[in-house]
Amino acid sequence: MNVYLAGAMEAAPDGGREWRESLRPYLENELHHTVHDPTHHEFSVLTAREQKEFRQWKNADFPRFQEVMHRIIKQDLKYILFHTDYMICKWDEYVMAGGGTQGELTLAFYHNIPVYLVSEIPREKISSWILGCVTEIFDSFGALKTRLRELENARKPKRSKG
Repeated sequence: MNVYLAGAMEAAPDGGREWRESLRPYLENELHHTVHDPTHHEFSVLTAREQKEFRQWKNADFPRFQEVMHRIIKQDLKYILFHTDYMICKWDEYVMAGGGTQGELTLAFYHNIPVYLVSEIPREKISSWILGCVTEIFDSFGALKTRLRELENARKPKRSKG
C-alpha cells in the first residue's frame, strides 16, 4: 500500500516535516506501507540553483517561479494519481494559508482515493468542500493509527485453521 502525506508545507513553521517524520515509522514498520512524503521529494525535480532561489523568484521573476512550481505540482499530482492507494492529511491552521493540500484532496476524492484527515480544528471551522473530499476524520494520530490497523487487518486474507 502506498500512502501520500498531505498537509501544510510552505506556511508551516517546520515546513510540515515533524508530523510526517513521527508518523512514518508506524506506516513503514508496523503496516509495511510505502510512504510518499512530499517534504522529501518537493525539490527532486529542481536544480540546486532552483532549490535555493525559486521562492525569491515569486516577486523577482514570476515566469521563472511559475515554471518551477508547475514542475513541483505536476510531480505531486502524478504521484497521487498513479501511485497512491490512500492519503493522510493533517488539517491545521497552516494548511489554510496554502492551496496545494486543498487541490490534492480534491484530486484524491475525484479519483476515489481514500483520504484520512487528522485535525484538532472543530468540523464547523473546516471548509465544507474539504469535508466533502475526506473519507474519515480523526481528532488525533493515535485514533488514525487504530483505524489504519483495523483496515490493514481486514485487508489481509484470513488463514484457515487445520
